[in-house]
Amino acid sequence: MSLIKGIYAASMSVLNDNLTLNIAKTIKHAENLIEEGCHGVAIFGSTGQAQLISVSEKIELLNDLSKSKYKEKFIVGTGFNSLGETINLMKVAATLGFTKFLIMPPAFYKYEDKDVINYYSIIVKKIPESKIILYNFGKLCGYMFSEECVRELVKKFPKQIIGIKDSSYNLFENLKLDNFSVLPGSESKLLKGLELGCSGIITATCNISSTIARKVYDDFFNGKEQTVNQKLCDVRNTFEKYNLISALHSYYSKKDPIYKNILPPLSILNSADNKELTNNLERLNFI
Repeated sequence: MSLIKGIYAASMSVLNDNLTLNIAKTIKHAENLIEEGCHGVAIFGSTGQAQLISVSEKIELLNDLSKSKYKEKFIVGTGFNSLGETINLMKVAATLGFTKFLIMPPAFYKYEDKDVINYYSIIVKKIPESKIILYNFGKLCGYMFSEECVRELVKKFPKQIIGIKDSSYNLFENLKLDNFSVLPGSESKLLKGLELGCSGIITATCNISSTIARKVYDDFFNGKEQTVNQKLCDVRNTFEKYNLISALHSYYSKKDPIYKNILPPLSILNSADNKELTNNLERLNFI
C-alpha cells in the first residue's frame, strides 16, 4: 500500500517585514491547510521558497514543527544543490522524528540518469530510515526523471524510495509500481490521475483550493458524481497565468498583509495582474 496518498499542499512560507522566516505563522499556515482538508503538507518545497531560506531558519522551524499535533502529516523538503547540506538537514529532521522527505535533484549542472541514481544512493545510505518522494520538475532543476531511472531507484531501495511528485507530467500516466505513490503537481491532473491509479496530488494551489480538491478526491473514491472538478481546474488554470508563488502571496495578502513579504528575486503581483487575478476568481465564484 502506498505510504503517501491523498491531497497534499506544497505549503507557503510566511515572512516578517525584515524577510526573516516567521516560524509560528508558517507552521500555523500549514496546520490550517490540514484542517481545511489536506491529508498532509509538504514544507520547504519550491512553493515555500525553500532555495531562498537559510538553513538555520529551516532547522529552527523543524524544531517547532516537531511539536505539532499534525507532525505525522508533514513531508519535509530537503533538496539543496549541496549534497552535504541535503544530508545534514535530513539528519536533523530525522532526529526530530521526521522520516518523509521531498527531494529534487540539484539544479544548474547537466547530468544523466546514472548520476541521479548515484545521488539518491548516497542519501539513502547516509539516512537509511528515510522515506523519499522524488521531485520531478525539469523546468526548475534542468533534469527530468525517466521511467527507467525511477524503476531502478525503486528496485535498489524499495523501502526508501516511496513515491514521486510529478510536476513535469511525463510519468503520471504510465508509471505503475507496487507500493509506490505517483502524485502529479497540479489539480488539473487530479481526477485523471486518480482514474489512472495515481495516489493523489502535491500542489501549490492547494494552499487556496484544498477544500474542493479534497471533495474531488473523496467523491472519486466514494463513487459520487463529480460536481466541483471543473471549478478546481479553472482555479488552477487561473493561477497558472502568473508566477504561482507571487499569485498565492498576493491572494493571501488581501486577508493578512504579512503575505506581501516575499524573498527577492521574487515579488508579489503588480497592481494590474493582482486586479486581473481577483476579477477572474470572482467570475469563477471562488471569492
